[in-house]
Amino acid sequence: MGNDRRETKDEGRSSEPERLGQDLPEAMGNIEKRMEANSKFEKPRSWEFNRQINVSVLVQLVLLASLIVGSWVNLQRQLDLLQRDVTYLCQCQKTFEGKLESLWSKSISYEYRLRALEERVSESRIKGEK
Repeated sequence: MGNDRRETKDEGRSSEPERLGQDLPEAMGNIEKRMEANSKFEKPRSWEFNRQINVSVLVQLVLLASLIVGSWVNLQRQLDLLQRDVTYLCQCQKTFEGKLESLWSKSISYEYRLRALEERVSESRIKGEK
């Protein structure tokens, strides 16, 4: 085919082995050359956003958002119904307490009447026996 040849990481390196007795400046120079050669092939270190979004992913996101909104609306409706029921229950409890208090007061008055009648009956029996 064509003469398409890609550059590789190893092309920047020399094929000869480095001698062990190098001077420090020469060794540092070799290290810098290798780092420059390697930096050509490194990927950038920043985040990249792939802008390609499938239609199915978009549909799934829309459906998920609609489910979240629907659930939120349903929860709010349920809370409103619960608040109405609790308010109605409190009103019923107040009316029940009022009726219970009136029955309690009637019960006490009837008890006093009964005691008074029993005392009259016992007094009349005592007078009748004499």
